[in-house]
Amino acid sequence: MSDTRRTIRIAISGGGIAGASLLYALLQHPHIDGHIFESSAAFKEAGMAIGVARNALTALDLMGSSQCLERAGAVAMRGVRFLVAEGDKLGCVVDEVDYTTSGNKRLVSIVHRADFLRELLVDVPPERMHTSKKLDRVEKSEEDGSLTLHFADGTIHACDILIGADGIHSVVRKLVLGADDPAASPRNTGWWTAMTLQPYAAAQASLGKDAVNFEEPYEHSWIGRGCFLMHNLLGNGQLVQLVVAAKEQEAEGSDRWVRTVSADELRKMYQNWPPHLSKAVDSLLCQQPSQPAMYLWEHHLPARTYVSESGTMCITGDAAHATTPWQGAGGGMSLEDSLVLSTLLGHATNPAEARLALQAYDAVRRPRTQRIVESSRGTGAILSGQGGDADPYVKEPGTLLRRWDFIVDLNVEEHVKEAVEVMDRLKREGEA
Repeated sequence: MSDTRRTIRIAISGGGIAGASLLYALLQHPHIDGHIFESSAAFKEAGMAIGVARNALTALDLMGSSQCLERAGAVAMRGVRFLVAEGDKLGCVVDEVDYTTSGNKRLVSIVHRADFLRELLVDVPPERMHTSKKLDRVEKSEEDGSLTLHFADGTIHACDILIGADGIHSVVRKLVLGADDPAASPRNTGWWTAMTLQPYAAAQASLGKDAVNFEEPYEHSWIGRGCFLMHNLLGNGQLVQLVVAAKEQEAEGSDRWVRTVSADELRKMYQNWPPHLSKAVDSLLCQQPSQPAMYLWEHHLPARTYVSESGTMCITGDAAHATTPWQGAGGGMSLEDSLVLSTLLGHATNPAEARLALQAYDAVRRPRTQRIVESSRGTGAILSGQGGDADPYVKEPGTLLRRWDFIVDLNVEEHVKEAVEVMDRLKREGEA
């Protein structure tokens, strides 16, 4: 029986993890001609590390890209622990889970963003990767519905489908929703975060051998009153990431993306915390008079759709559902997106069916991802004591991690199957 599939030309705008993982997965489908376009002069990732929880680990397995995570030096956490940092319950464990008590289920692997991106792209043919390509405008053909992408450098590229994986500043999101849509742009939450990567030995000397132990790697999160601290391991156990966060009320809703935090400000924030944490903040974060911090932005208003009216453009990753990092789900959502979207596009036999694939993607992915954005916002308030009430979780230990259940316990294979079923139904309805 002959193969009746036609070549489907896919252009991905944005060369971060969302775009790179999608292209990696699309390369498995010979009838898809996929290209990725990055506005910067090189493919790169901002930030330090991301957590890849078991839902996203399964997505990587199904995309055949779990080896990328391993090659990037990811460290699988043996356990995750939440503790009280201030007040009468100082040092109490609010909730925890480890590999054994979870029934030998995978928990979360921590990987450096840049290393993971490098491994996702290492086997991509160079002719499919394009840098210094800032998207300027898109023209749609009246004849066949195909798209012509115009870049700021004067070059063009023809495609059937444009996928915006261009992050929180997404140009494609504005094309999909309309530039005047209130949901087209992200919002500053007022939260800021400062982070550092330190050699294993230096971090262990400050935090202690019980907290930093490559033989028993745990992610520790400390709940404070107006601030938060977390640390974990990555880089094949050679590095420790330390993250602190706090709220700056007057920055909420502003257009600020970065700020400077002084060493004295950091010391004051953590002066009443357990001594080993105060020591760690001082020795690992306060050796310079000040350092840069980054505000947390999110899509506070959910998009009404992830697909353009023409059906030829869609958004994925942070372009679709930028979230705060409180539940460590941003990267995982991007990987789930890539699995679902690549499966659906691989299931399409021609450009018309590829447009149905985008509709099915929107129907299945939008409810889940927008629920996670909302859940992360509430979780952040709890973990930092800013507008959230951690007391019930402190008084009833063992309940906090239930907020993660719907994220990590997704049946990923069934989720993909549901998307394919939606696409097949749309196809039958179109033929009727």
